[in-house]
Amino acid sequence: MKPRISMITLGVQDLDRSVRFYEQGLGLPRMESAPGVAFFTLNGCWLGLYGRESLANDVGVSPEGRGFPGFTIAHNVESEQAVDEVMAQAVLAGAQIMTPAQKVFWGGYAGYFSDPDGYLWEIAYNPLFWVGPRDE
Repeated sequence: MKPRISMITLGVQDLDRSVRFYEQGLGLPRMESAPGVAFFTLNGCWLGLYGRESLANDVGVSPEGRGFPGFTIAHNVESEQAVDEVMAQAVLAGAQIMTPAQKVFWGGYAGYFSDPDGYLWEIAYNPLFWVGPRDE
């Protein structure tokens, strides 16, 4: 296996609501796609949105899921101010703040929000080193 992630697909309850959140609210660039699915380019990988029940059926598991999913999605930015700006943008888009942006134990600055389906996003500034590809 090559050391990369090609796409993260989120199973969502309401595809139209989630598309609005990510495309209009957060400003992610949406790609053309077939009905019933949405794709966004993320500078090195894609974000996919697919109906939760359809995705569970595709995998062969139950669509029921409760509580902490056991992972978060991180978006690193270039400054503490940028963390605050993205967190504010997410709130305007309909996100719920889970942990306000603040100085964190490892020396950075970060906060968490949840999207309309409860997926957890960390917005972080790491002053020690850059994480991820540089913006194009």
